[in-house]
Amino acid sequence: MDKRFYQEPSRTIPWRREVDVIVAGAGPAGIAAALAAARQGARTALLEAQGALGGVWTSGLLSWIIDAGDKPGIMREITAALEARGARAPKGRNFAYDVEEMKVLLEELAAAEGIHVRLHTRVCAVVREGRAMRAVITESKSGREVFGAEVFIDASGDGDLAAQAGCRFAYGDPKSGRAQPMSLIALVTGIHAGEIPAFVGGGVLEAKVNLFDEFRRAGVSPSYSRPTLFRIRDDLFALMANHEYGVSPMDADEITRSTIHARAELRTLVAALRRRGGPWSGLRIVATGAQIGVREGRRVAGRYEVSADDIFAGRRHEDGICRVHAGIDVHSVDPGASTAYQRPHGDRASLPYDIPLRALIAADVDGLMMAGRCISGDFLAHSSYRMTGNAVAMGEAAGITAALAAARGVAPHELAWENVAPFLPGARTVVA
Repeated sequence: MDKRFYQEPSRTIPWRREVDVIVAGAGPAGIAAALAAARQGARTALLEAQGALGGVWTSGLLSWIIDAGDKPGIMREITAALEARGARAPKGRNFAYDVEEMKVLLEELAAAEGIHVRLHTRVCAVVREGRAMRAVITESKSGREVFGAEVFIDASGDGDLAAQAGCRFAYGDPKSGRAQPMSLIALVTGIHAGEIPAFVGGGVLEAKVNLFDEFRRAGVSPSYSRPTLFRIRDDLFALMANHEYGVSPMDADEITRSTIHARAELRTLVAALRRRGGPWSGLRIVATGAQIGVREGRRVAGRYEVSADDIFAGRRHEDGICRVHAGIDVHSVDPGASTAYQRPHGDRASLPYDIPLRALIAADVDGLMMAGRCISGDFLAHSSYRMTGNAVAMGEAAGITAALAAARGVAPHELAWENVAPFLPGARTVVA
């Protein structure tokens, strides 16, 4: 037997379901895409590899949403629902949330719209006819199955579906080929917000510096030089203190090693603070993420590429689907140069800019859209629009467009903007 390769025998795969829109990945972009498509009347299937809806929000324990404050539509709906459940803190453009409440909320929203949700299911292949996608093949406890649709949305984060379909993509820093580091999040308890105010704050640089110095006083040095405690409740926090450098999200061995290494580091860091005593004496880890947080995967070629020039010009587009306020935020690919990308364009300030619908439409395959951090953009622009508040807005736009295209029997790129814009929350307000 040739131990280099194995020729798998052909087999007949059952056709599991035929729908109008299939969304691959149920993270912030994917859940929004599925909800938006279903609300337009499309029969919608949502396929997710993890055991919960929400992706990095839930399985990844992110616990912190950035650039959500002015987003209308589904992002505003989720924010209000978390607020009503007492599961959101603090208030503002960026905020923390209770992960378990988020899981249940997303499941309830999907059920209310009749979305066919399949967890523990990974897309592993694509069926094409010429340029057009026709179906996806999945792997799960049910074996290999086929799901067919009119339009498909890649909300996998890493552009897995698009890559399987044969789309071109870019990856990492063009100078080094390396992507931003990953981070594993932990939920911690045994501390109280009123006793550690100097160390708490998702967007407060001083709090991050204070926490790093406190770790150093405890005899450890986090791999992330700006560790952060996000307050969810007075006695419940998310801790981001880990960086895993040089890891490819397309390599299962590398992801496995980095996840195990990250979990061990978090345990070491928390134990060191606990030994320091005082307000830290009861500090304990409640949980670590079921999936490590990936900042950067494939950037799929679309019909427009969002660029750093767009950010510094504050560019508006006729087909703008959301306004991004977050600036460039590259976690350096080099552990020895953590501030290397703080000012990539000197002293030029970033400006709010639009993401055009064209950046969500695949250039190489018809009937395929992207939503979230795998849309078409360059390395620096990606570090801005990758924030999950923007991912929700992108997902909503992709879902609406996909449903409208499916209903008309055309590919998304064949829809005129004037046929899409009336259905997009805020679309009329993003045109200059």
